[in-house]
Amino acid sequence: MNQVEPVGAGVSGRLWEDKVAIVTGGSQGIGAAIAEQGVADGARVWIFDIADHEGQQTAERIGDHCHFLHVDVTDEQSIADAVAEVVGDAGRVDILVNNASGDGDDDALTMTVASWDSHMRLNLTSAWLMARAVLPSMIETGGGSIVNIGSLHSRMTAEGAFPYAAGKAGLGGLTRTLALDYGPQGVRVNMVCPGWTRSERIEAHFAEIGDEAVAAIVATHALRRVATPQDIAPVVSFIASDHASFITAATLDVDGGLSARFA
Repeated sequence: MNQVEPVGAGVSGRLWEDKVAIVTGGSQGIGAAIAEQGVADGARVWIFDIADHEGQQTAERIGDHCHFLHVDVTDEQSIADAVAEVVGDAGRVDILVNNASGDGDDDALTMTVASWDSHMRLNLTSAWLMARAVLPSMIETGGGSIVNIGSLHSRMTAEGAFPYAAGKAGLGGLTRTLALDYGPQGVRVNMVCPGWTRSERIEAHFAEIGDEAVAAIVATHALRRVATPQDIAPVVSFIASDHASFITAATLDVDGGLSARFA
């Protein structure tokens, strides 16, 4: 009986060699580290973000194979125009990393519907809109890889994380359903869930809460340290690559053992 040759069979070289990738929210933090890792792994990478100054600086720092586009990932037309520009320039999209998101700490009783809709549009709807925009290119070229950047809050959370945890839990469901629906067309969809990561935002938070509180957070990790964006990026690079050709619909925690602890 003949067997179809797997996509990853005989893969060698850099993980994203000759790939075309989009990273949303790539101007700083985890997104910037993913973009930099992608270029190092051989791809042409487009950063989609609304932070023009930071995005341009990041693209220039990474080099000629990294490009910045001002894109509002909550806006259908902004996404459509930007994806069309990437496809027009590079011919296709092989990899999408949905990294753009925002925190939320509203109260369920007092939060307005408008605020809820705005939060969900950034943390959940944007990932669908981006996937919808790139899927035709991926299907036409025989496949692709989508990685959604989730959070440990997608399945475990704490007081004061509403509605952030709801959005990230929804992202998990989006990951699994897209993986099932488009797997037959060669598209893999996975989710990577970081824990505490020393992005610019978290560093500012740590400065606010003080050394003692930071030490308590660090102590909850099996590895006794908090991640850097550079800890997350290689994992994303691997799972998006052809080396992970039989991984789809998966959720991978990159949390230094934090979620193994009972309390």
